[in-house]
Amino acid sequence: MHTTQTTSPPAPSATVLAVLSLEARLAAVEAAMTVALDEAAVAYEVRTAHIPTTPVDLAVVVTLPLTPTLQPSAPHASPVAALLQRAQQRLLTDGWCAGSQIREDGARCLYGAIRVEAAGDRSLEARGLEVLMDAIHSQFNDADSVPTFNDRWADGRVPMRILGQAAALADNRGQ
Repeated sequence: MHTTQTTSPPAPSATVLAVLSLEARLAAVEAAMTVALDEAAVAYEVRTAHIPTTPVDLAVVVTLPLTPTLQPSAPHASPVAALLQRAQQRLLTDGWCAGSQIREDGARCLYGAIRVEAAGDRSLEARGLEVLMDAIHSQFNDADSVPTFNDRWADGRVPMRILGQAAALADNRGQ
């Protein structure tokens, strides 16, 4: 069996590179690397040509979205529970923030999310905030209001968890 050995062109020498500009040196190194990578690709193909492969049937491949969609759970039947659930969904989709009701990018605090989801119904908003405070006090006795509880956190993980618990609490109460 006769094999031919190919040799890649030599890399530019240090003396040649020293007199060239930075851009010219980078171009020379890039050209040398391209040749070396092309030779490696050919060598790989030759060395693995004897390995049998089975084509993949793309019809049986399971595909999933790259990022999961934020699908809300089944809506609660009671108005306060549904309000708190919508507020939680708004925070999941638009983002959570501290220090203001709404940021420029649309992120909201707990109070801001409940307020916008109540759509001007002040009675519903007040009942939602009351249930939320009950859920907060069940775990955090020192919180005196929804905004101060919201603003003590660096991220929205705990506030959104409490909001979900408040929705479940309101649903259990039939509110």
